[in-house]
Amino acid sequence: SNADEQRSRTLAEVQLLREHRQWQAAFDLLATHSGDDIDLIYEQAMLAEKLRQLDVMEKLLRQVIAQNPSYYNAYNALGFSLADRKVRLPEAKQLIVKALSFAPDDPFITDSLGWVEFRMGNKQAALAILQRAYDTKNDVEIGAHLGEVLWSLGQKDKALKIWREAARIDAKNDLLVETLKRLKVKL
Repeated sequence: SNADEQRSRTLAEVQLLREHRQWQAAFDLLATHSGDDIDLIYEQAMLAEKLRQLDVMEKLLRQVIAQNPSYYNAYNALGFSLADRKVRLPEAKQLIVKALSFAPDDPFITDSLGWVEFRMGNKQAALAILQRAYDTKNDVEIGAHLGEVLWSLGQKDKALKIWREAARIDAKNDLLVETLKRLKVKL
C-alpha cells in the first residue's frame, strides 16, 4: 500500500541520515512522518537522545509506552538513559526490570540492568549481570560497560582484555571511545 511504501521510504532515509550522523535531519524527517506509528516515534526518541533533547526523548518514549504498554524497548531506552545520566536511579531500574519481564534473555536489556546496578554503586552485582550479558552477546557497548566495571574494581588487566576485544569489533564506537578517553586508557 502507499502508506507501507511511504513508511519504508521514511525508514530507509532515516537510516541513511543516521549513517551520515545527520541526527537533526533524521529527527525532523520523523517528526513530519511518524504520526501515531510507535516504531517511528521510538526512532524519533532515539534521535532526540543523540541531539541531547532528553526531555523530548523522555516524552516520546512515554508516549510509546502509553500507546503500547508491552513495547519493552521503550522501557529499556528510558531506563538506560536515566541510569546513564545518574538520575532517578530507582525509576531507571524499575523501567529496565519491566523491560526484562517482556524479554528476559535480551542481552542489551541485561546490559542496561548491569549498568543501572553500577550507577547505584552495586559493583559486584553489576559485574555478574554485565558478564552474563557479554557472554550472551559479544557486543562493543556491553564490553565498554563491562570493562568500566572491571576497571572500577581494580581488575585492570581484565578490563583491558575486554576493551581490546570490543575495539576489534568496532574501534570507532562512540561509547567505547568516550569510555576510554574519560578513564584515560590507551589500548
